Amino acid sequence: MKKIGLIGGMSWESSMVYYKIINERVREVLGGFHSAKCIMESVDFAEIEKLQHKGDWESLNSIMVESARNLENAKAELIILCTNTMHLCSEQIIKNVNIPFLHIANATGSKIKLNNIKKVLLLGTKFTMEKEFFGEILRNDFDIEVIIPNEIDREIIHGIIYNELVHGKIESASKRVYQRIIDDSIKNGAEGVILGCTEIPLLIKSSDVNIPVFDTTRIHAESAAEFALN
Repeated sequence: MKKIGLIGGMSWESSMVYYKIINERVREVLGGFHSAKCIMESVDFAEIEKLQHKGDWESLNSIMVESARNLENAKAELIILCTNTMHLCSEQIIKNVNIPFLHIANATGSKIKLNNIKKVLLLGTKFTMEKEFFGEILRNDFDIEVIIPNEIDREIIHGIIYNELVHGKIESASKRVYQRIIDDSIKNGAEGVILGCTEIPLLIKSSDVNIPVFDTTRIHAESAAEFALN
């Protein structure tokens, strides 16, 4: 079994879910008392959030690269970043370490492709929805069309993530807002919805909507476990 290196803390609630899913998958495959060999480098999300909203991606790149190098020095054999938004730093991470980096969009694209879905709604922070690091991979590498909500709804989605979900607040009114946005996307041809923020699955489950849900947290974590086992 390979040793998984996790860059976490963004937020710690979703990092905890990563740890749980990875270990569940390892136990499911190997049985008995087996658990994952892993190590986590957990950052202070207050620092990250401040730099995100200042647009200081140079400093964010430096923090993520340092975290990745620390994991490599700790003998990790694979790195995963336990957040969607910070994959904006993935290019710099890949350039500065010598072990594999499993990108969340590649793992998700493979899962969507297996389901023969051609058009998806992408939900996440404004950074994830509006920048191209996620959608570009789905379009170019998997031939999947990506749509995003309108500007007003993007603001609402972003606000719920940062004002509620990253603080562990789960509000029924916010769930209804997300459900309405997903229903609107179905009218525009969406065949599936990507929960492209590691906190959104705390709010939205498959049973809450009428199209297939692609939970990037679960997909990414299970892909990391499979890589470690294979």
